[in-house]
Amino acid sequence: MVIEFWDEIAPATIENFKKLANEMFYDGTAFHRVVKGFMIQGGDPLTKDANEEHRWGTGDPGYKIKAEFSDRPHVSGVISMARSQNPDSAGCQFFICLAPANFLDGQYTCFGQMVSGDDVLSAIGDVETARAGGGEKSRPVKRVGVESIRIVSREEAGV
Repeated sequence: MVIEFWDEIAPATIENFKKLANEMFYDGTAFHRVVKGFMIQGGDPLTKDANEEHRWGTGDPGYKIKAEFSDRPHVSGVISMARSQNPDSAGCQFFICLAPANFLDGQYTCFGQMVSGDDVLSAIGDVETARAGGGEKSRPVKRVGVESIRIVSREEAGV
């Protein structure tokens, strides 16, 4: 999947995401939450360890970042920061929308749009899921790993 950042919308969020990617923070993580027809969520460092599965979804980089809300809509392919109830509680986890989710607009920091890789997004969005700790049917039955996240130019990405 190739994501184009919206630098003018969420500069601090993008800077944080780039920093983590450049530190290879995301390498070896997994998409731990897949809600069919809604979104896929990843970026939790705890997903690198199968023994921590009961804690997946709670990991962070050791800090939180301030929300950067905008009027950009959450539509298919939009990447946004996952967070708790506190708007300023995001750190490293992100989600990519599988379909429009306008109820998130103005409440979650969206910071880019997928420009290629719809087939990969759809394949992840269609994986078999089981009930997670909170009862939500969103835990992939088979691991959906993230090999790496790299920051590249448009030319390097071939888009």
